[in-house]
Amino acid sequence: MSLLVDVTHRHGEFTLGAAFSAADGLTALSGPSGSGKTTLINLIAGLIPLQKGRILFDDRVWNDTDAGIFVPPHRRRIGYVFQEARLFPHVSVRANLAYGMGNVAKAERPARMARVADLLRIAPLLDRRPSGLSGGEKQRVALGRALLSAPELLLMDEPLSALDAGLKADILPDIERIRDAEGIPILYISHSIEEVARLATHVVALEAGRIVATGGPEAAFASGVSGQRSGSFLTAVVAEIFEGEGLMLAHAPGGKLYLRAAPVAIGQSVRVFVPAADVVLARGLPEAISTLNRLSGIVVNLREDKNSILVELDCGGDRLCAEVTRRSSERLGIAPGERLNALFKAVRTEPENLYRQKI
Repeated sequence: MSLLVDVTHRHGEFTLGAAFSAADGLTALSGPSGSGKTTLINLIAGLIPLQKGRILFDDRVWNDTDAGIFVPPHRRRIGYVFQEARLFPHVSVRANLAYGMGNVAKAERPARMARVADLLRIAPLLDRRPSGLSGGEKQRVALGRALLSAPELLLMDEPLSALDAGLKADILPDIERIRDAEGIPILYISHSIEEVARLATHVVALEAGRIVATGGPEAAFASGVSGQRSGSFLTAVVAEIFEGEGLMLAHAPGGKLYLRAAPVAIGQSVRVFVPAADVVLARGLPEAISTLNRLSGIVVNLREDKNSILVELDCGGDRLCAEVTRRSSERLGIAPGERLNALFKAVRTEPENLYRQKI
């Protein structure tokens, strides 16, 4: 299944112009507030009349302003999860879920509800009312109701923004299971590095109504235009844990990585976010220095970013981004094709920096 979008929409002085495609997996729409993310998915859902452009799903035209085609929202087979759960408070969780199954044959409904309840860990909640649920439980029920509508496309508008860090950590695995089990395109709006890094198979970065970067999470964050701070993701496998030092050693394509201790096991594959501002570049390897991580890489790109230069290195296949001042860049004479050493401290492993990945 695939979604193709090419739209232009104006509201007051704001103009949204976006053209992209999304296939199976989770496409994160990232960018600062006011960049047009929610407007974009509301256009896709048919909740806002499109002014100009086309929206196609699997070669079926949902919207074509030149041809005068508009398929109403209820005929688009879309599931939509909002920031708030929006459950019916006067009926049970089971009844809330059943409300979404209008597109499912009656004979298939019990099995489908059982599968989704198991997928999202909400089977014990089925006979409770929404008033007795936690924020995370309510959002899992909202996810279940969207899935039970048998959608061909799932839209999620910052579904975890109202939850605290603990509840977010609890529900992220559920969204991963949806991404991996349902086999449908998912458009997911988020401002969170943690969510995008852990969930996204593809990123579309918006700024002031236009798409400024597309690609995997690594490319979007390295670009510095994803609405987040610039940085890089390094993939590694945990090899050793130093219990008494609060450290662990992981093997990355570019060499050894020392990480702050985290609740992961030896052999676990992880993806680590390294802020570009934390990386120091050097031509040699200083001996008397406290930084534990020292990777060697080839300069593949230099990009101006306000008063700084973003230097992108290829470290054994992983891309590492460093932010240096113009003066430092000129003093080192940094140029594409040169080999430099990248030095940075043991990477913090709070939730914003370390993400477990499937091996």
